[in-house]
Amino acid sequence: MNTTAVKAYGTEAAEAQLDQLDINRREVTPHDVEIDILYCGVCHSDLHTARNEWHFTVYPCVPGHEIVGKVVKVGDHVSKFKVGDVVGVGCMVDSCRECEYCKEDQEQYCEKGNIQTYNSPDKFLGTQTFGGYSEKIVVDENFVLRIPDNLDPAATAPLLCAGITTYSPLRHWNVGPGKKVGIVGIGGLGHMGIKIAKAMGAHVVAFTTSESKFNEAKRLGADEVVLSKDEKQMEAYRGKLHFILDAVSAQHDINAYLSLLRVDGSLALVGAPEHPLPVAAFSVIMGRKSFAGSMIGGIAETQEMLDFCGEHNITADIEMIDIQEINTAYDRLVKGDVKYRFVIDMASLKA
Repeated sequence: MNTTAVKAYGTEAAEAQLDQLDINRREVTPHDVEIDILYCGVCHSDLHTARNEWHFTVYPCVPGHEIVGKVVKVGDHVSKFKVGDVVGVGCMVDSCRECEYCKEDQEQYCEKGNIQTYNSPDKFLGTQTFGGYSEKIVVDENFVLRIPDNLDPAATAPLLCAGITTYSPLRHWNVGPGKKVGIVGIGGLGHMGIKIAKAMGAHVVAFTTSESKFNEAKRLGADEVVLSKDEKQMEAYRGKLHFILDAVSAQHDINAYLSLLRVDGSLALVGAPEHPLPVAAFSVIMGRKSFAGSMIGGIAETQEMLDFCGEHNITADIEMIDIQEINTAYDRLVKGDVKYRFVIDMASLKA
């Protein structure tokens, strides 16, 4: 298969810094869209993968799955996009398309495993897939998304992961008017959870370990803010919430939050703590409560989320960086020193 060499930023080993390297992209096949990448969000998963913290990274590794760019070439059979369109690519670039979940538009749960935007087997080139920290990407049109015209493309990039990761469970558990919803953790995911839950019409209660985030949470749309370290404040919400979205990736007491659910309430975990979280039997038995998890969303639902955000004028709060600052950004990400998502201006890679 014909390929083109493009500039990228990635790493050759877990302990190595990210640096410029060359990778190959396939020439467009009949169903492909070639995209010049304008912006790429920086997700915590990028850092985990680059540093092999989940122990399955294939090197060299080029992270990045919150991609917004412009279509520069389309294959002969492409019908959904044309040259000049502003489009997005999220966490997946393919799936088996044949299993029951793919047929239900839930490619994220593909039985054979979806093909992720980076660090997955690339069936065209026989290598691993390379992500959005690069000049260009070539993706099947069925895994490309339309970006609403009214949204700032840079601030829209994080919606492709942080946006859909929070929208999907809020939608699945029917969050809307008349529902009291807790959002735990006000970071890259949590700040999107607050905005989306509020736009869905819910009464939003944000939980944070830091008083310094009270005003921030209110600015993002929270109706109430609770200091989770204060037992008295927590007690006031016991049995009051219909749904909780837990976006915390550090160790925390899940039982303290389960106690805040009403009868038949659900808590969905979207953060990914490194170690198991112990759940006490009585935390779920008393009140028929559910402790669940959720992962991104299918392509159709991701498009639905983008259209919803277009309608309600929702984007991420971002800090723009040049690609040359990525190693510093990773160090700051570890410390939680970003409000709330880094986005790389990919023009800096061409510089």
